[in-house]
Amino acid sequence: MTGRVLRIELRRSAALGIALLSLVIGVALLLSSTQFFAARWMQLAVIARSTLMVLLPLALAGGAWMGRRDARHRVDELFASTVRPRWQRVAPTAGALAVSVTTAYLLTFLVGAGWVVPTAGYFPSAAIVVTAVGVPALIAAGWLGMAAGRAVPRVITAPILAVLGFALVGLAPELAMQPDVSTGVARFRPEPAAMLLLPTNNSLDDFQTVMTRVSLLQALWLVSLAATGLLLLGAVRRRAIAFAVLPALLGVAVALPLLPVGGARGAAAVDPVAIELVCDNDGPQVCVRRAHAGLLPDVVGPARQALGLMAAKLPNAPVRAVQTERVTFWAMLEPDMAPARHPADTLVFDAPTIDRFGGADLSGDYFLPSLLEAAWRQECGEQPILGDVYRARIVAAAWLTGRPPAPQPEPAPEEMALLESAYQALVSLPEAEQRRRMAAAREGALACRDDELAAIMSEDRP
Repeated sequence: MTGRVLRIELRRSAALGIALLSLVIGVALLLSSTQFFAARWMQLAVIARSTLMVLLPLALAGGAWMGRRDARHRVDELFASTVRPRWQRVAPTAGALAVSVTTAYLLTFLVGAGWVVPTAGYFPSAAIVVTAVGVPALIAAGWLGMAAGRAVPRVITAPILAVLGFALVGLAPELAMQPDVSTGVARFRPEPAAMLLLPTNNSLDDFQTVMTRVSLLQALWLVSLAATGLLLLGAVRRRAIAFAVLPALLGVAVALPLLPVGGARGAAAVDPVAIELVCDNDGPQVCVRRAHAGLLPDVVGPARQALGLMAAKLPNAPVRAVQTERVTFWAMLEPDMAPARHPADTLVFDAPTIDRFGGADLSGDYFLPSLLEAAWRQECGEQPILGDVYRARIVAAAWLTGRPPAPQPEPAPEEMALLESAYQALVSLPEAEQRRRMAAAREGALACRDDELAAIMSEDRP
């Protein structure tokens, strides 16, 4: 009997409309940003969780709309006079809403999987857990919305809940993640552990994973919150309402002390499998990390071209190219001030930009110069991104190609004049002296000393 009522609710209530609207919005959000997750399962899981920023307020509003159905049709007093317990009457409606939001969320994930399956080289099982946390989150939002709609059966209840829900899950994490710029350098402040009670997650490097214990604690909290929503929906007396709040209180009491500080960055950890090397040995060895295995065919050609240019002009040139395992600075709770340094025979490069279909976006001729500049770069912790060291790398890369600097995007005219002047001063020296200076600059850079490299920008160097 209950199953038959559930099927009727799915066909005739607002649950189907909520599911379709959630599916359309979720898919639209995913397809507008496929370059952020194409070929990467964990990133797809994170992007799917980030869509909760919109889907959760929608579930709240949809639940509130369904919760006021009895009052809207003026049958609440009639149903209240029957001997059947209220929870038996609301269970099919609540079940229909849970099925609808869960189906829409999972279908959205499956649509995104179409951009991952063809080119992904690594499937972390944790991606399933990260994605699954969104299910109790949506169910909890829907049931809490139904309870609110039943308690305050007004037309304005649904839009107010949608606005409040978006402010909570969308704006609160952004405000908490504002970097501290008081020292002139942007540094992220550790967010309180309570931020992980919010299910949205949009800050994860390709080499990271969300710790499983964090996902399980989030799921525990969200399940308890869903239980509170369902109990509130079926509660009639004040004692029942007070009892309904207990699951949420117990859930937060258990989860909050065990959650790490730092928000999404504190919940992340480097995935050791994601940073394993996948190599092409048909020539000078070129390797990428397993998380980017699909990029290897696109990277091999430019990497070997860069190694060839270095071998022709640079003493003690690197003989292999390997993608860095360094995590992007914005994804780290604390900057790594002592990263593992790479040997002189290895060129360590950053992955190219990933396009919408999971391949390497090599348009704009930026990748080969970035590979050449990497010959004068060591992983020394925090490094300057502007100034003479930055300019000197551009000049050094141009020296390898034998052509004047042509950085992309093109800098301001005065900046371009500095680069061209330094390049002309360098190539006007005898060839042996050029090699000596560039070799010394590389040795200094590999030892985390930038003086020799920055000196390239000085035209009057003796």
